[in-house]
Amino acid sequence: MPWTKFIIEKQEPGYDEHAGGSDRKLTVPEAIRETLDRALAIDKQVFVMGQGVDDPSGMFGMTLGLQEKYGKERVFDTPLSENALTGIGVGAALTGSKPVYFHNRPDFLLLAMDQIVNHAAKYSYMFGGRVRIPLVIVAIIGRGWGSAAQHSQSLHGLFMHIPGLRLVMPSTAYDAKGLLAASIADGNPVIFIEHRWLFKHRSYVPEELYTIPLGKGLVRRKGKDVTIVGISYMVIEALRAAEELKGEGFDAEIIDPRTLRPLDEEIILESVKKTGHLVIADTDWKTGGAASEIASMVAQKGFKYLKAPVKIVAWPDVPVPGSYVLEEAFYPGKDDIIRLVKDLVNI
Repeated sequence: MPWTKFIIEKQEPGYDEHAGGSDRKLTVPEAIRETLDRALAIDKQVFVMGQGVDDPSGMFGMTLGLQEKYGKERVFDTPLSENALTGIGVGAALTGSKPVYFHNRPDFLLLAMDQIVNHAAKYSYMFGGRVRIPLVIVAIIGRGWGSAAQHSQSLHGLFMHIPGLRLVMPSTAYDAKGLLAASIADGNPVIFIEHRWLFKHRSYVPEELYTIPLGKGLVRRKGKDVTIVGISYMVIEALRAAEELKGEGFDAEIIDPRTLRPLDEEIILESVKKTGHLVIADTDWKTGGAASEIASMVAQKGFKYLKAPVKIVAWPDVPVPGSYVLEEAFYPGKDDIIRLVKDLVNI
């Protein structure tokens, strides 16, 4: 089994830093492409499908040149029929293949919810664990181009709700490579969500193929006054907020869950135990979302650690706007995190 040759990384170098004497840095798309290239090379059961994977831009560079290298049978474009094609992915996974299906945007996943929720997520359970569904579905979230209400949704709160699914949301290129490799090797259906605002961000990425265990979060920055849990791109905003807060005497600890299913509850609870304050920053709506679920978990398991109520930075409960002016008001960032941290700690 070629996946047993992977290096299991237990700790990432400091955020956006090099390690081991290497200055090699990649963007998230470059890291994704490198992982797919290696996976296709070492495991003949892996194939890549999706709308635009064979385009000249190669899905923002993530699949660039892979069809030319591995052929149209293993890297191929798909029709605009999301539910049917997801069903094909599920069927292929049932019979031993390892599909990686690029759905572009989570909005399109809504068209495939029957296959994802009723089939991919449940087959292993329904057959007593005798079958596996090694299907990875990649989707891209994030503000851009005035995409508006039907093309800018995150929706990861929906998938966090479903038993049987893994949910991965990396914030660095290092994590994107290691978590994608782990997702392909995992044997369970994985929703792998990337944020397009991370696509130009570069971080240290080793050349060798490695995995990051699903369900293992990371302390991005140590602090003692307040815990900030950042999801996906909001890790960046949290780190920027922490630097400004430091100048005003607030020492923030930044936690990056990296995966929401399974969720590393221990790393969050240990941080809250130390700081007594919690702010959660998400790239989605608050009501019924991942941030609210994390807040609920801390309230149930770590209430005695809290010195003040949990605060959440998330989207307002209205559809995503399209105009630039409304987008500026809609999307939260570091200033919102800073304001809540100050309010919280001053309580």
